[in-house]
Amino acid sequence: MKDPYSVLGVTKTASEADIKRAFRKLAKQYHPDQNANDPNAQARFSEINQAYEIVGDKEKRQKFDRGEIGADGKPRFQAHGFEGFDGFREGSARGGAGGGFTGGAFDDILNDILGGFGARRSGAGARGFAGDPGAARGGAPRAGKTVEMIAQVTIEELGRDGKTRVTLPNGKTIDMKIPAGTVEGDKIRLRGQGQPGINGGAAGDAVIEIRLKPHKLFSVRGNDLHLDLPLALYEAVLGAKVRTPLLDGAAYLTIPPGSSSGKIMRLKGKGLPTKNGGHGDLLVRLEIVLPPHADEELETLMKAWREVTPYPARGPEFD
Repeated sequence: MKDPYSVLGVTKTASEADIKRAFRKLAKQYHPDQNANDPNAQARFSEINQAYEIVGDKEKRQKFDRGEIGADGKPRFQAHGFEGFDGFREGSARGGAGGGFTGGAFDDILNDILGGFGARRSGAGARGFAGDPGAARGGAPRAGKTVEMIAQVTIEELGRDGKTRVTLPNGKTIDMKIPAGTVEGDKIRLRGQGQPGINGGAAGDAVIEIRLKPHKLFSVRGNDLHLDLPLALYEAVLGAKVRTPLLDGAAYLTIPPGSSSGKIMRLKGKGLPTKNGGHGDLLVRLEIVLPPHADEELETLMKAWREVTPYPARGPEFD
């Protein structure tokens, strides 16, 4: 086994952050999913994972630095006649007098030292010899973990663009498609975009939860958009055509004469996309705005109106 520090390209004095940074860079570079046409990438990726399992773990790193375990993570010990060899299997038996090795124990030692070349045993328990795919990979394949993320999206991205830009745990930035009918709280699963697998295992998924950024004009309820539309008093009294913003432009909304604040007007199909291929509606709430400054003529008119044509603005439930 190669020295794990040299495999990761760091020194023995490297910090935990430096080691982690080096591992992430190399794992991304040699991940099998990114190197489908490179037959050597798989072995290099396994080597990188094995190295990080040693020096990326604080306890194992200390043991390795003290010489208690080898680069493969197995305990080291010296036996009579084999000084200088390491990587003996934990639990290998010592033989008879003089420290010799006999039977299966000797085969285990050969397996550990020579990687199984010339070993006489096979089958369960004879790990690490030629032909064992687990040895070449440094262990059994393990799938990567699923990563959960939150994507803050705009109403325009949700309803008009149909995509948003996200940065994945592996550092890659993509334009993620937002399916029609997506609402806040929905989750989008990106297959194979989570944590990388171990020893050739499949990468995990990335699960993206959709959250909406506040909009300066629109609010969202399901697939419908809601908009408060300010009106001058004369527009409400006399009626008017008022330019009304939409997600994809604007439309002129006809305000009937005598419209009150709070009146809801509906623009069909001007909301967000729905799952069945249609669109929700835009609901426009009228809001009468009085002049920003005092107006004597308006006050005189209102006083006369109050005397000549009073009308009830509140129902009996307010009594």
